[in-house]
Amino acid sequence: MSLSVARGNSSSAVHSAIRDQVARAVRRYLSDMGEAECGDLHGMVMQEVEAPLYSEVLDHCEGNITRAAGILGINRATLRKRLRDLNLIR
Repeated sequence: MSLSVARGNSSSAVHSAIRDQVARAVRRYLSDMGEAECGDLHGMVMQEVEAPLYSEVLDHCEGNITRAAGILGINRATLRKRLRDLNLIR
């Protein structure tokens, strides 16, 4: 098995694990909500996921925003703006 195939399988497993965790959390939230309506579930989930995602990637990159942006697949300036908006940097 080649290294790229092995990485592909690993990446696929990680994506599946993340997806499973998100699905479980959303199911639990909806169950807890019962008949009540949230109104902006998408916005709430994105807000709850975005800050820890950026924090963990930045920690992984030892604070290097350029590397973190590369891992996240977003522009460095966009990442800096989001980090400021989320009060993760000054």
